[in-house]
Amino acid sequence: MLDLIEDCDVVIVGSGFSGAVIAERCSSELGLRSVIIERRSHAGGNSYSEPDPDTGIEVHRYGAHLFHTSNRDVWNYINRFTGFTDYKHRVLSVYRDKIYTMPINLLTISQFFGKHMTPPEARALIEEHRAEMAGKSPSNLEEKAISLIGRPLYEAFIRGYTMKQWQTDPRDLPEGIITRLPVRMNFDTRYFEDTYEGLPVDGYAKIFDRMLDSTNIRVLLDTDFFALKEKIEGLGKLIFYTGPVDRFFDYRFGQLGWRTVDFERDLINRKDFQGAPVINYADETVPFTRILEFRHMHPERKYTEDKTVIFREYSRAAGAMDEPYYPIGTPADKDMYDQYRTLADAESNVIFGGRLGTYRYLDMHQAIGAALATFERTIKPRFTAPSSERIPTGMQPAA
Repeated sequence: MLDLIEDCDVVIVGSGFSGAVIAERCSSELGLRSVIIERRSHAGGNSYSEPDPDTGIEVHRYGAHLFHTSNRDVWNYINRFTGFTDYKHRVLSVYRDKIYTMPINLLTISQFFGKHMTPPEARALIEEHRAEMAGKSPSNLEEKAISLIGRPLYEAFIRGYTMKQWQTDPRDLPEGIITRLPVRMNFDTRYFEDTYEGLPVDGYAKIFDRMLDSTNIRVLLDTDFFALKEKIEGLGKLIFYTGPVDRFFDYRFGQLGWRTVDFERDLINRKDFQGAPVINYADETVPFTRILEFRHMHPERKYTEDKTVIFREYSRAAGAMDEPYYPIGTPADKDMYDQYRTLADAESNVIFGGRLGTYRYLDMHQAIGAALATFERTIKPRFTAPSSERIPTGMQPAA
């Protein structure tokens, strides 16, 4: 194993989109040899998908991943490795046994208030409800949400869901968690508004197979980077690290706060359970946040008709042994991260990237865009430019 690392040019920790893009670019454009160290038994990170063993339905093991972007460069890049279906993501939300479209749009507002409204009428109603916060500066998430959409819509669709997602009363959460709540004054029920959207025709796992299909790239699965960290650092290789930034520095300043997600799988002996890919459950009394039924993400496929599979999602704080998903980002977290970032910026042979390495939530297209930018700005000059023109490593800026 160490022989492979000694012979490579770049060591990449993590095989999600961030790491895979760096490996692919290093190989295709510069002819560099990369070794990817992956602690899981598969490549692909949280974007990994696989056939369900009982139904053959393609499921996303780590929660629903919907590809969408308005970045043409990212779209053109990812299309080198897959075609996309014309899937358009739509989400429903259950509140008090009634179902509504999400995000909040003119149909949601009309459904909730029980009458058809024109855009001006809906705007006027929301302005009336927002007046509760007139002249006040929001001091917590609840007040911020009310200042944006008013109390009735907040109480119905935000409060309970947020309580379950964060296991904290919204009045005790910082207002910065919600910077804006999208409200559409039309009947567009699409969840995303990006230029490009779809699901990979052959699934996400195939994307990574194709990206990493090079004699210049070796992937070491079921391998713990930290068991080799000291020896790898001693080799002086360039490291692109996408693991938790606090873990890299042995939690010197403490552990950053993350949310994790637990999935409860249920095999249902009928073709269709809920008639939609994703349904949120906004009531606090329902313990899970949403139910995923993946068969509806690929209506073009001929799946079994006598059974389906669903996943219920439960959100909670991440412990030391849990998979971190979403950065909490409290003021204390931000202060701690600034300390880690100072250490990261001082590393001469380590580039920190990805969601965990930069302590920020990244959608797939954002991770790809950031990795492409890091390759162009930092890695490519390191191997092609005179030393005086090279850009420092450390923590990479967003694309």
